[in-house]
Amino acid sequence: MTAVGTSGWQYGDWRGVLYPPGLPQRRWLHRYAEVFGTVENNNAFYRLPARGTFEQWREATPPGFVMAVKASRFLTHMKRLRDPGEPVARLMDAAGGLGSKLGPVLLQLPPTLRCEPARLQACLRCFPSGVRVAVEPRHPSWWTAEVRGVLERHGAALCWADRLGRPVTPLWRTADWLYVRLHEGAASPRPSYGDRALRSWAERIAPGGDAYVYFNNDPGGAAVRNARRFTVLTQPDKQQQTT
Repeated sequence: MTAVGTSGWQYGDWRGVLYPPGLPQRRWLHRYAEVFGTVENNNAFYRLPARGTFEQWREATPPGFVMAVKASRFLTHMKRLRDPGEPVARLMDAAGGLGSKLGPVLLQLPPTLRCEPARLQACLRCFPSGVRVAVEPRHPSWWTAEVRGVLERHGAALCWADRLGRPVTPLWRTADWLYVRLHEGAASPRPSYGDRALRSWAERIAPGGDAYVYFNNDPGGAAVRNARRFTVLTQPDKQQQTT
């Protein structure tokens, strides 16, 4: 299974690209879910919504829809993974409102956080069994065998990240599933991805297993266009559903 979507859905400049000009914002998620089967919820990074809000998102999306959740910056950027028990419990209690529609949880680490494998391991231990966790380190000191081992032991996926059509992380397969974030393409109009880059990523994830792919190049609706195109490249049978 390859699930393709975007990082967030609440972007005003997506009017006319994904959302009809007169569509009220409260209907945007419903419209989004008519086109894509998954979304990465990055609202939770800035301010964790109440469980009731997650329940509303669950009700607004069709059966089979999956919502990944970006963990709060309180855990990753302020606490810097220290004392993770309470922040993880609070996150999971709120996001549990999604029920069966809860997808992976993303831990995006600050670029100034150097390698701390013990902190990472302690954090991963706090997540309930069965919850998929992806980790996106952004300091090169994390690329060690020890860190890879921590991820593998906990079944956590190293987030494969891209900028300008090139991987900025090792392409380690640390779990039996993948999590991919495409931040910025080099094609015109910027920050779009061209077909060559999209095909390269399609080939990288092809060997099998579940893969969650999110386009984070939201300006001008580039993420919408690229996610639609990537769906066609990886799931040709869904071509008609992305129109």
